Amino acid sequence: MQTPTTSRDSGFTLVELMVTIVIATVLMSIAIPSYTAQIRKSKRTDAKTALLDLAGREERYMATNSAYTDDASFLGYGPLGTPWPVTLPNGDYQLPQPVVTSGNPAGTPPTPPTYTLTATTYGTQTQDTSCATFTLTNLGVRTATSTSCW
Repeated sequence: MQTPTTSRDSGFTLVELMVTIVIATVLMSIAIPSYTAQIRKSKRTDAKTALLDLAGREERYMATNSAYTDDASFLGYGPLGTPWPVTLPNGDYQLPQPVVTSGNPAGTPPTPPTYTLTATTYGTQTQDTSCATFTLTNLGVRTATSTSCW
């Protein structure tokens, strides 16, 4: 008669499983906030691109009409009467109505027309408080909530 050999069941112990869970939790607590910050940072590019595009549209309008406009339809943002703000396609930023001055070429000294364009966070991007607004003027001056945003 053979004596049965005792074999230990193979598998993980509860302690080994708990150590693995703790390690995974620590790694996730570091990785997820970093990933979220990088996603927010990448979405800022959409706002900057939209402002530069809008500035180009303003300059094209100026070249043909000798003035800047704050009408969304004249800048190619929908049919006549399209209201501001215009939400960007990804839904993370809005473009409020441009601030346009007509200038006074006959004044002393003459003042040229100007515009100021702004992009503000919208939707889930509102959690990006360090770069909540981007501004661009007709002189190419770029400002933002923080100097590191542009």
